[in-house]
Amino acid sequence: MNLSENARRAALGQQKAELVLKNGLVVDVLGKRILRQDVAVCGGTIAGVGDYAGEREIDCAGKYIMPGFIDAHIHIESTLATPCELGRSILPKGTTTCIADPHELVNVKGAEALRWLLAAVKEAPVDFCVMLPSSVPATPFDTNGAGEFTAQDMREFLNAEGVLGLGEVMCFADVFAGAPHILEKLALFEGRPIDGHAPGISEKQAQAYALAGVMTDHECTTYEEAARKLRAGMYILAREGSGAQNLEAIVSGLLAAGEGLDRCAFCADDKHLDDISSLGHINHCINRTITLGADPIDAIAMATINPARIYGLRDRGAVAPGLRADLVVCDSLDNIEPVLVLRGGEVADAAFLNRFSGTPCPAPLLDTVHFGEIDPARLAVRAGKTNHVIGVVPFQLLTGHLVESVPQKDGWFVPQGDYAKLVVIERHGRNGNVAAAPVKGFGIRGGAVATSVSHDSHNLIVCGDNDRDILAAASRVREMHGGYAVASGGEIIAELPLEICGLMSALDAPALCKKAANIVSQAKRLGVADGVDPIINLSFMALPVIPSIRLLDTGLFDVDQFRHLDG
Repeated sequence: MNLSENARRAALGQQKAELVLKNGLVVDVLGKRILRQDVAVCGGTIAGVGDYAGEREIDCAGKYIMPGFIDAHIHIESTLATPCELGRSILPKGTTTCIADPHELVNVKGAEALRWLLAAVKEAPVDFCVMLPSSVPATPFDTNGAGEFTAQDMREFLNAEGVLGLGEVMCFADVFAGAPHILEKLALFEGRPIDGHAPGISEKQAQAYALAGVMTDHECTTYEEAARKLRAGMYILAREGSGAQNLEAIVSGLLAAGEGLDRCAFCADDKHLDDISSLGHINHCINRTITLGADPIDAIAMATINPARIYGLRDRGAVAPGLRADLVVCDSLDNIEPVLVLRGGEVADAAFLNRFSGTPCPAPLLDTVHFGEIDPARLAVRAGKTNHVIGVVPFQLLTGHLVESVPQKDGWFVPQGDYAKLVVIERHGRNGNVAAAPVKGFGIRGGAVATSVSHDSHNLIVCGDNDRDILAAASRVREMHGGYAVASGGEIIAELPLEICGLMSALDAPALCKKAANIVSQAKRLGVADGVDPIINLSFMALPVIPSIRLLDTGLFDVDQFRHLDG
């Protein structure tokens, strides 16, 4: 007797199911109601919801049974962990599926890195659905490691196991201009999910973006922006990461306007493992939404059936027969803290998690940081009557474009007070570029923080208040073949090796969290400001597709005008 026959007979009550969650309060996200029922599981599939008996039974009396949570947009690399270790961290929080865009890895090592990632996600305890990177490089204005990842390059992976759709279309200006390279990619994925990334676009631009086939956006920072994109027929992914926390503005605005949440989902885009450990993952987004006044079932739907529908995942997202038995059990709807998680019908306990060992990384992906000794003279910034200054915005990835008089001596910028120096060093061994500029509001004093994680081209980026520590931190990152380093007094006081493409660590989650927390702690001890994450915010200061001003290896770049700045 095969599995489907067992499930059919169990559904009809003609035999016991393999596993039954008894007497639970089922959160029915399809009918938007709570039902007191059993959930029968056979072979990893929900066989029935109703009155059932099982070979094994778990009493869930008084507990709520809901679908496994879905993170609608994540970059695995931005957690600094391998897929296996990330899965071990988020599954106990109730997340069973992630929509992952590996454009960080692909920017560094192209198709070779993507092949490893597709193999690695198969060995993870959660389901990673991969979106092929659409914008590698994000723009032609800076230097990445891999060069362009073209539509032709994508064809090798188009029908690979685990590949779902096209990743965030960050080159939105090219979409509006009808650039052939992005139109070819959009055509290649016609009829499949296509993610967006278009902060601050106008009403008509949103219409054109949706017309091109782009379905989602996770860059909204205000309700008004979200409303523009919803009116264009797009789906909104409310982001609650470590550096950007936009959920409250979006959800509060929608609730105040009396609008539904059915076209919204959650994402934890760029969230640290230690934040996941302390705050939660998608369950944290549900809890935040409930505290803002949403009906708990609507909040749970944003984490389950909504993203399942957005991405065409017809086999999950609800507690219903025929769907995957990815289930979460909680004591209360007031605080979504899982007491039991099922992944494919199996209890996701420590023994389950320990079955996953990850996938070895090929040697070329472990040697990707290549730059020579930096002459301190190359860090000098000429001070004029006024200078373009990068203004850090607390709790956001956005930056302000400031034009101000900066501290100076003999015509050269001298970091002082609120002003620090930002430096970008081309680290792929392609041209040796170095650029420097003033930054305001980062807050560091008496030291520097350096990293090879610098979205999306991932050159080395350093922020500090003196050249000695800037160079010391940069040199240590090179010696580690990538990672984070904090320097003070010319000495390294904290470090985190990220040997996989200079982006990810082979450490287990607890060890990684400990080292990452020490980076943050030491940077904060050196004065990094409240609302500024020294890991996430620093990593985004070179990304030329988020307003308003960035520092690339090729110099200061005005995102709003989409051009380099002079001086």
